[in-house]
Amino acid sequence: MRRVKTGLDVWVEQGFAPLKGKRVGAIVNPTSVDSNFQHLADLLARTPGVHLAALFGPEHGVRGEAQYMVAVDADKDRRTGVPVHSLYGSTFESLSPRPEWLEGLDALVFDIQDVGSRYYTYVYTMALAMKAAGAAKIPFYVLDRPNPLNGVTLEGNLVGERYRSFVGLYPIPNRHGMTAGELARLFNDEQGFGCELTVVPMQGWRREDFWSDTGLPFLPPSPNMPTADTALVYPGMCQGEGTNVSEGRGSCRPFEQFGAPWVDSDALIARLEREQLPGVRFRAVGFTPTFDKYRGVSCNGAFIHVTDRTAFLPLRTGIAIWQALHELGQGKGFAWREDAYEFVDDVPAFDLLCGTDQVRRGIEAGWPLNRLLEGFDAQAQEFARRRERHLLYARGS
Repeated sequence: MRRVKTGLDVWVEQGFAPLKGKRVGAIVNPTSVDSNFQHLADLLARTPGVHLAALFGPEHGVRGEAQYMVAVDADKDRRTGVPVHSLYGSTFESLSPRPEWLEGLDALVFDIQDVGSRYYTYVYTMALAMKAAGAAKIPFYVLDRPNPLNGVTLEGNLVGERYRSFVGLYPIPNRHGMTAGELARLFNDEQGFGCELTVVPMQGWRREDFWSDTGLPFLPPSPNMPTADTALVYPGMCQGEGTNVSEGRGSCRPFEQFGAPWVDSDALIARLEREQLPGVRFRAVGFTPTFDKYRGVSCNGAFIHVTDRTAFLPLRTGIAIWQALHELGQGKGFAWREDAYEFVDDVPAFDLLCGTDQVRRGIEAGWPLNRLLEGFDAQAQEFARRRERHLLYARGS
């Protein structure tokens, strides 16, 4: 099978030559490994001529122990002994590296697997670190990795100014079809970071590739992203965090299954089948979450089976699901999340995830699915034009 070389694998072959003689800070998590499952922090710590001076932990931490939306503490890395600075605390300000943490560094390196969805916070950790690196005049390197959902298909609207947050910091679609390195180029240009940016491209990745086409093992980039199948449904199902419906956290298949104690699985599936959603079927399930929503309480719901990943539209499917649950759950228990979400307390969480209030307002008003999505395709096409000059990879022949 063809095997993609990640940016890290490319640098391993080069002996980390661009970092020789430099004091380096690395932004890493458990996915920061080469083809031999060696972690970037460990590789840098034992590379002659490279001084690993600091590690920076995004949401979930350097080694991935923390759950979602849990502040990560500063510490020392247990394997290398290098100081760890947290880039995910209890305030928005905690998401950026402090100037004093960057003092004495000659380079910042980012190597974390993204999942291709706007809500996934690692690319914003990257962007905020790029902004800080630009201000400190420190060169910034991105070791690129595949987009598990391919680099061709776009789906969704752009985040409106009022709805900017750490799950949608810049105007990109829900499914953006870019790699982290390509997004770094776009953010640096459009946001004016002034960052001295170098992207280390992959070798062998084609834009139409899904994860299974890469020949790479899928390492969970966060505790509730266990498989590439999870990533495939995530652009629609992450919006469940803005409701009181369990998105499957605390079960063995988060985001692929969802439900609540008051859901009638048969009625839900019948309602969803009316929409004739492409590339997907639903199966009735019951599960009992071990943590998060409805911990220890039996839930009924549905499991998402993607039957044609090319035809499947995860955002359209997700919005159809929240529409159906609202319709069937009125007066029975359905509710929008009301507490603060990702450091924002004056905008509903569901609206932050959608990047607009159009979907929530439309669901409440009983709009048909097509109207809930009105204008989204045009916005995705606008983004397609914006992103073009920042793309690094072609489609296969």
